[in-house]
Amino acid sequence: MRIFSSNSLPVAVDTKTTLQGRIPGNSGIWVGIFCVLVEFFMLFCVYLVAKAHNPEAFLTGPNKLVTLAGTTITLLLLTSGYCMVKAVNAIRINKNQSALRWIIMAIVLGFGYPIVKYYEIRWNIDHGVHGEAGVFYTVYYYLTLNHLVHVCWGLLGLMWVAVHTGAGSYSSDNYSGLEAAALYWHTTDIIWLVIFPFFYILR
Repeated sequence: MRIFSSNSLPVAVDTKTTLQGRIPGNSGIWVGIFCVLVEFFMLFCVYLVAKAHNPEAFLTGPNKLVTLAGTTITLLLLTSGYCMVKAVNAIRINKNQSALRWIIMAIVLGFGYPIVKYYEIRWNIDHGVHGEAGVFYTVYYYLTLNHLVHVCWGLLGLMWVAVHTGAGSYSSDNYSGLEAAALYWHTTDIIWLVIFPFFYILR
């Protein structure tokens, strides 16, 4: 690949280096990710303020939550995120069918989150752990259910790119859509890695 300087003299450019220097995804997804991160930054501030004013509630609150459920969700999201890394790597070398299989695996694992969350909430309610049980649980439900909404959006995005991958719309020359979906999915992973210790581990 060649580009031209202002004096019209040809300048050789290392194509591999150029590709490595590109910004993954597209500008739209980065705006979306920025908005999501700002939203959760504000919610985490609410958590910290509530904890500062109600230390006893946040000390005992995690004792009534099912740590196994939180741990399972963590493993599901991280494994699903790994599958999307493999999908992007596959499409970069034009292995569309391999990429599709990895995306489908990511979707299946991702759907494990709302399923686990459903049974966790049922268990919570049966044991008196609901939104009106105290400030800790109010913040817990608001943050985790908000995150669940974003995960559902992410799953819709993964299903969208799965259809396009199956249709052969992506290749090593054009996969920004797939990459954008993967970036959003990784964002939900990162946010959960903050939520999990906040509610299930820290006292």
